[in-house]
Amino acid sequence: MRVLPRRARGLAAVLAAAALAVLGLTAPTAQAQSQAQRSYVAMGDSYSAASGVLPLDPDASLLCIRSSANYPHVLAARAGLALHDVTCGAAQTKDFAGAQYPGIAPQLDALSASTDVVTMTIGGNDNNTFIDAILACGSAGIATLGLGHPCQSLYGSTFTDQVDNGTFQALKGALAAVRAKAPGAQVAILGYPWIVPASAVPGCFAQLPIASGDIPYLRDLQAHLNSAVQRAAAATGATYVDMAAASDGHDACRPVGTRWIEPVLFGTNFVPVHPNALGESAMAARAAAALGLG
Repeated sequence: MRVLPRRARGLAAVLAAAALAVLGLTAPTAQAQSQAQRSYVAMGDSYSAASGVLPLDPDASLLCIRSSANYPHVLAARAGLALHDVTCGAAQTKDFAGAQYPGIAPQLDALSASTDVVTMTIGGNDNNTFIDAILACGSAGIATLGLGHPCQSLYGSTFTDQVDNGTFQALKGALAAVRAKAPGAQVAILGYPWIVPASAVPGCFAQLPIASGDIPYLRDLQAHLNSAVQRAAAATGATYVDMAAASDGHDACRPVGTRWIEPVLFGTNFVPVHPNALGESAMAARAAAALGLG
């Protein structure tokens, strides 16, 4: 066997010691970083999935129309969380415990006793309340060329009754199921950012064909939904993330760069009446503040 000269042996020893030192420093550091990263499960509907915002999440089913720029991705990056995103467009509270589409697991399956953080928006699709209201009020508004309050006259308390009597109980059940699956997690449920302003905005009818008198009617419907979300959160020990004050003045009637919700017509999203990237970023900021995630 060839014996290295003394000087070469010394150099080899120094290099070996340096290599060991590097390994000894880097391995525990990487391990510590991995251990410190908290587990985050994002649940919910299209407002959580940012349906209509590009780019699409390559890890999601196309049926969910999930964006990689949704507020869970923004929040996870900001707070250093290990994200498991199961948000899906059109999700209802029933899709927490049951499969929304073939091949897509119930959202509750993503939770475990080791889950640290959970966020969601949910409830707006229950009973198809919001989509039915937008379609009904849009059709009525077009028929009257934006005058009066035809939708309110036709439907009265139909939509708010659905929220108050059905959605509230469903939300309580969904949040209780989340708590049972992830008993140690911080659980936050976000309210929905304002879709319409408090009163009609001149020129908005071209983008959001709702009669001027029905704008307050739809605003009241959304207030009922957010109240149901807040009451369900209080009843189950979840954190309610209030988007009402923050989103005032950022509704679908505002110009690009100000609005957080895209209108029915001439918007930037391929799914209308949903948050844009700016809105999703704002939702992430409000959730981070409410959960103390920095």
